[in-house]
Amino acid sequence: MSLNETVSAERVHIAFFGKRNAGKSSLVNAFTGQNLAVVSDVKGTTTDPVKKAMELLPIGPVMIIDTPGFDDEGELGALRVKKTREVLAKTDVAVLVVDATVGIGAEEESFIALVKEKGIPYITVFNKSDLTDTCTADALYVSALSGDGVKELKEKVGTLAKTKENSKRIIADLISENDVVVLVTPIDESAPKGRLILPQQQTIRDILDAHCITVVTQVEQLAATLFALKAPPKMVVTDSQAFGKVAKIVPESIPLTSFSILFARYKGDLVTQVNGAAALASLRDGDKILISEGCTHHRQCGDIGTVKMPAWIEKFSGAKVEFDFTSGGEFPDDLSQYKLVVHCGGCMLNEAEMKHRIRTATEKEIPIVNYGVAIAHMNGILRRSLELFPDVYKIL
Repeated sequence: MSLNETVSAERVHIAFFGKRNAGKSSLVNAFTGQNLAVVSDVKGTTTDPVKKAMELLPIGPVMIIDTPGFDDEGELGALRVKKTREVLAKTDVAVLVVDATVGIGAEEESFIALVKEKGIPYITVFNKSDLTDTCTADALYVSALSGDGVKELKEKVGTLAKTKENSKRIIADLISENDVVVLVTPIDESAPKGRLILPQQQTIRDILDAHCITVVTQVEQLAATLFALKAPPKMVVTDSQAFGKVAKIVPESIPLTSFSILFARYKGDLVTQVNGAAALASLRDGDKILISEGCTHHRQCGDIGTVKMPAWIEKFSGAKVEFDFTSGGEFPDDLSQYKLVVHCGGCMLNEAEMKHRIRTATEKEIPIVNYGVAIAHMNGILRRSLELFPDVYKIL
């Protein structure tokens, strides 16, 4: 996969924050060398977060986000501020833009306290340096108009971005050169036309990058595939929905896991989600469950999130529970009404946002589990699906 093809969830998310008319949008344009954001002398020109995937040397593939002013006013302004705060959930590096002619005020100080609390790397930059003679030696001053200081800003952002580089692998750290990995990818009514879903694509690429061999098959051909191999594969990875059928076909001697479990480890916190699976057995009539997905897609009659998962949960728990559903960027700040959060694998979310969602749940002591872990637990094969991960397996 080339840098230009890097999916959004794998890009470093660099977000620009600040008060209205601090020159955020002008600085974003100067920073990217593009007319990415609309600029105006009128306060509040940026009404919604503006995103742009691009290549930014020396950082590489990034997602640049320009946000509305966090000092916006009125009912509509409050919604814009809420959107700005939501961007923080997916931010890898925050750039706080301050009007150099005004200086840091209470709003900026509150923002700095917030990013520190969330552990987000940030840099404070004073824009409009061309309009003031007051500059302190230990601060970074730039002019979006003249371009002064923009190069230095890029270098500092690049340094912070390097600290956020994801060295984790989806599967490559579990295999050795020339190992054979069998991937089970059902093609049914929910599969996208003419292509594999993103977790499957990314897993295949990670296997190839590890100089290993990948064999892709469907459930119906799995037994024949295993028989055709001269030696047992290193492991089998299956789509979670086929977990039960696949487990009956794959001999116990061959390690078995799912794409969702791999992504729970890659994007989030596998231990937390394994612990969260236990809540499925303690549900009672009337309990509320949130089922959340990171992407927005066309719902079909057999949709896993809104149809299959609720049915499986009620059958397993024996309880008549209530379900709420969210998708895309929607995720409640307050989860206190829920007994459990069931989340997708998060392939369309970056690591920062997935971990934010997990943290939002755990801070309220609400169990959270992803699809793959939940399905393995409900099929009685969670222990087997975790044998590849000794540090997690030992907690069961």
